[in-house]
Amino acid sequence: MELRQLRQFVVLAETLNFHRAAERLHMAQPPLSTAMRKLEEELGIVLFDRDPRGLKLTVAGGIAL
Repeated sequence: MELRQLRQFVVLAETLNFHRAAERLHMAQPPLSTAMRKLEEELGIVLFDRDPRGLKLTVAGGIAL
């Protein structure tokens, strides 16, 4: 886990939108998505509920925030 990943997590949790979060972080969306999946794998928990209707924090994601 890197500080960069934690910053990305916080911005994504605030916006709940990969595109807007990537814009705020001055990066492309695919690397942000990859970074969040890697963070979830490292922690062994799902932080975001990825639903066709939108992105939501899971209970674990809310606690981590």
